[in-house]
Amino acid sequence: MESSRSLTFYDFLDRMRHPAALDIVRSIKSFIVSFSFHAVNSENDSRRLQDFLSTMEISIRDHPLWSGASEEEIDCAVEGLEKYVMTKLYARTFASTQEDNKVDQEISEKIHMLQKFVRPEHLDIHEAFHNEASWLLAEKELQKMNAFKSPREKLLCILSCCRVINNLLLNVSMSGNHVVAGADDFLPVLIYVTIKANPPQLHSNLKFIQLFRQPSKLVSEVAYYFTNLMSAKLFIVDLDGKSLSINEAEFQENMLAAKLELQMNMLPARLAEGETRIDPCPPLQKARPTAHGHFSRKFSEEINALDEGDYPFMEAKFGDLTVGDVEILLNVYKDVVKKHSSLCRSLRSLSPSKEPPAIVLSEYPKLDLPGQPEGQRQQHQQTKEAKLDLPGQPEGQRQQHQQTPDVIDSGPK
Repeated sequence: MESSRSLTFYDFLDRMRHPAALDIVRSIKSFIVSFSFHAVNSENDSRRLQDFLSTMEISIRDHPLWSGASEEEIDCAVEGLEKYVMTKLYARTFASTQEDNKVDQEISEKIHMLQKFVRPEHLDIHEAFHNEASWLLAEKELQKMNAFKSPREKLLCILSCCRVINNLLLNVSMSGNHVVAGADDFLPVLIYVTIKANPPQLHSNLKFIQLFRQPSKLVSEVAYYFTNLMSAKLFIVDLDGKSLSINEAEFQENMLAAKLELQMNMLPARLAEGETRIDPCPPLQKARPTAHGHFSRKFSEEINALDEGDYPFMEAKFGDLTVGDVEILLNVYKDVVKKHSSLCRSLRSLSPSKEPPAIVLSEYPKLDLPGQPEGQRQQHQQTKEAKLDLPGQPEGQRQQHQQTPDVIDSGPK
């Protein structure tokens, strides 16, 4: 199980490149492809993988490429096979359901809140073990777990984390503090380290190891540490004021404050996500009035709705907000988005995608000027075109004027 094994994966890949390994390579590829023929089911996928690894171990032992190989070499070949297959199937087998992602998110958010106020003394950790700086290495090892794609490598991260904790406890015990570290001291420290680390997708990582690590390898020291981390996760999931050495009212107050801070920190991301769903609004300068210079009734109603809106938090400050205000804020935001989208639709109905046509002169009174020549009066009475054909203007200028019609733009600027 040591990470220093040099033969595990690269030796396996080297042997797979040998022409004599063609039958094994075909078996591996066939198995990976076969997964796509089955519906996603974690338990069934786990069973298929374990059966395949058991079958392939027998094939490897009998294969000429491993003729005369030691048990360690056979073991390394099976480890390499597990890593190769699970890396290829990772997208299908890790956090494969919406429920897994939901649990991961809930645990991560709860740990984030607990980080704000939980201290070693709340978990009854002996004062001699309160040197939190010494636990940073353990926290970093636990955070690495999500970066790997094979069950063995994820387990190695857990193993390294727990060994760091165990060594620190032993060092304190031997330092002359007259404190003897025991099994009862290990789990509280692991719980605290897990809270401080808040490892990504903790639930999915533990489930992945449990389902896809070979049972014959999940034994001894690594099994003990894995079980302890499972216990730490369950403790955190069920944690309440009664689980800690803290006043229940103080616990609830701290959790409410931490929850409010978390939700306020997440609000910009939620707003950004919401903005992507808002219908794009056409430029306001393209909005046009009706023939008589008035906007539509629907457009006016939308303007009034925005103007008459009630926005109670416009002048509020962060310190004035309570946990209960978060839901109200979200509802106000949704209301603003709906009004914005409705306004944009109204503007779009007034603003076609292409440039609006010139105004038809029949929409305005005819200009019959006294003393004006008959020919000019006829020009002012044109009703079927938007051309402004000015008397005495050269033909070329008249055509240029027709290309740039004078469109009245009374839209809001």
